[in-house]
Amino acid sequence: MIDFEEELKKFQPSLEVEEAEEAIYSHNLTDMTDILQEMIKEARRNR
Repeated sequence: MIDFEEELKKFQPSLEVEEAEEAIYSHNLTDMTDILQEMIKEARRNR
């Protein structure tokens, strides 16, 4: 069975949109665009 009291102790509220954006943008993460740009650069160098 689920121990609701224990689960409530572990609960962390979700970030608001602005906070989430800040958390996401503050990390320098590689996204699909970065990967594609690197692939294009590599392909141009190997011509």
